[in-house]
Amino acid sequence: MAESLRQLAELLRAREELDDQITALIGRPAHPGNIGEFIAARVFDIDLASNAVQAGYDGVFRSGPLAGQTVNVKNYGDALSGLDISSHPCDYYLVLSSRPQPLGNTRHHRWGIAAVYLFDAHQLRETLTDRGVKIGTATSIRLADLHAAQVFPATNPAGPLLLSPEQAALLSLFARQASPAPG
Repeated sequence: MAESLRQLAELLRAREELDDQITALIGRPAHPGNIGEFIAARVFDIDLASNAVQAGYDGVFRSGPLAGQTVNVKNYGDALSGLDISSHPCDYYLVLSSRPQPLGNTRHHRWGIAAVYLFDAHQLRETLTDRGVKIGTATSIRLADLHAAQVFPATNPAGPLLLSPEQAALLSLFARQASPAPG
């Protein structure tokens, strides 16, 4: 029993050292949301707000077809589990989603980027309101909504935003393979 506590203490110290390195790199605490915002800013050329808790949006696209538009970056284990849509206005939701965790799997959910979705916030709100969906925390969305908004991996040439090969390669750095089945 004491040995397992010693091992746990050592692992937590190692994780804290890694979190300190990540914090130094991204300039914000090493929380998944901040990490996602850092990645999105670099891949999509987003000027992040100086205040990490600014209401409504996380930054503004600096270049490309969305230049000047505000964006709220979301980072989820599985986007199909629902989107947090605030009452504060923004132009776009950029959603980074990991692989869904199999039901009944008690393993630690590994962070990664399996897919990226770009939603026009105004259009999304209108669509959901027309469906009678309650908008707020964990707002229900349909699988078809995700497919229509998917920008990575590129599956829809008429999607909302076409990524350059460099952008796709950068996002692929964070892609994770499916977790092995519990043994």
